[in-house]
Amino acid sequence: MKRLQQTLQRIDGKSYKAYKDIQGKFQFNGFELHMDYVQGDPFAAPSKLRLVIPKDSQTIDSEWLETKRRRIYIEDYIARMVDRAIFSNKINVKGSGKSGSVSIDGPDQEILERAAVNVTSNEVTVCLSIGLPANGRRINGREADKLFFTLLPDILKNSVFKLDTNKLKRAMELADQHGVIREKMREENWIGFIANGSILPRKSGISSRPLDNAVPFESPKENEVSFEIPHRQEPITGMAIKKGITLIVGGGFHGKSTLLNALEEGVYEHVAGDGREYVLTDPTAAKIRAEDGRSISNVNISPFINDLPNGDDTATFTTENASGSTSQAANVVEALEAGAKTLLIDEDTSATNFMIRDERMQQLVAKDKEPITPFVQKVKQLRDDKEISTILVMGGSGDYFDIADDVIMMDRYIPVNRTNEAREIAEAEPRKYETMEHDYFGSLTKRTVITNSINKILGPKKKAQAKGKGTILIGKEAIDLSLVEQIVDVSQTRMIANVLKYMALKPSSSEWTLEEWLDQIEEEIDQNGLSFTQKNQKAHPGDIARPRRFEIAAAINRLRGVQMK
Repeated sequence: MKRLQQTLQRIDGKSYKAYKDIQGKFQFNGFELHMDYVQGDPFAAPSKLRLVIPKDSQTIDSEWLETKRRRIYIEDYIARMVDRAIFSNKINVKGSGKSGSVSIDGPDQEILERAAVNVTSNEVTVCLSIGLPANGRRINGREADKLFFTLLPDILKNSVFKLDTNKLKRAMELADQHGVIREKMREENWIGFIANGSILPRKSGISSRPLDNAVPFESPKENEVSFEIPHRQEPITGMAIKKGITLIVGGGFHGKSTLLNALEEGVYEHVAGDGREYVLTDPTAAKIRAEDGRSISNVNISPFINDLPNGDDTATFTTENASGSTSQAANVVEALEAGAKTLLIDEDTSATNFMIRDERMQQLVAKDKEPITPFVQKVKQLRDDKEISTILVMGGSGDYFDIADDVIMMDRYIPVNRTNEAREIAEAEPRKYETMEHDYFGSLTKRTVITNSINKILGPKKKAQAKGKGTILIGKEAIDLSLVEQIVDVSQTRMIANVLKYMALKPSSSEWTLEEWLDQIEEEIDQNGLSFTQKNQKAHPGDIARPRRFEIAAAINRLRGVQMK
């Protein structure tokens, strides 16, 4: 502590680069400060530090670490408390550029495994980004002293050293409840569960907060289930969505897409008060949509598309500029390759000719003139041949009535089971489709990632970084992830960028399939944590959170120039 003060006094007024002298470890009252990275300029990316609080300064209850899920929820709670303490702090550190800024990779509504806080049986580690104070491009030692010896201790005092026991307990209880609900879903073959009373609508398209005065969710009696969960006197009751084909129908603005969006984000758990804390979806569920203009590398889209007029082989289809239908076909096949067992589809973001082809169009355009086999003719085979479930929003066509296992109609945000009526309509007016050549879905091809192609794109500087939630810049190539809708946090995008660089530079892995790569990455995170991609795993890991394997695969698949075989 005294050594840091002396160093700040010595370098006061010197060139900003003299801040490099404060890299290292310093002992404070109740915690250690580790300066892992010092920015080279007051306008550059902030410096990185870790505050390590040993167990003799902070009681680390053994309950926190009883399960991995509990630990993640405790870390999430602490990160939220630190973020709140930073936001409410009144101490003003002055200077140019980013001087005095302090931030943590704070969570939004989702509970993600992230690197911002790490709790072990011996210590709590909090990772922060700070702007070291400067006047112009010269060190402001007096303001730096205030930053280190007043602001940072005050943040800890109002967060890590002031944790609410009741809220900690509630976080652990929610972790246990989510674990039990997910286990119940596996046992009962449910791909979705939405508790009664859930608030699904959000405040706006740019806000993840629940809408005030929204209509609470209430399950149709035909789909309602009730079961016990821990830390709750009453059983939890809600709508179970079984494996198979579930159709969500209804008029415009009645809540169809809102329900699907809640299920789409239900692959992640949410904090208490979000309104969707008891909305959970099969964690392998993948949102599928059309994506005009994306690149495709050696994907077998032949289950959906064959006999193209230009003679392209759709079993090894490659393009730099996919159409709506070919992109959606590739998105389905790529999701299955990555291990998805549930597909989520909204007609509003789908290519019409991929989804349906009605009788009149079949009469006008003969089968041998249409290379696309629409999804309506494949979804049943996906279910029966591949055991893949589908939840589909459809408001403009009843063609899916014939093959749906369950039909839920949204009426002013209230779901109503209309399965019997849909079947009666289908029987009274059966749809006629061309005879299928085969009664199975088709083959799925395992592709090998040529990692050297990623290395070439990475370029001599070996740089891969996120540019917001929807873009990764790798070398000079930008990966557009803006339509990969289940990336919910920019920190996940940062982690995906780290993974791509890791893949490019890892030796002796050129013959791994994409599936093997995804398995390897998940195993590395499970065993070594999110910092497994960096050489010094004890240093500040960066502002990163765990992505799913499906979003990692999406980034690889959208990297222009990547080679697959």
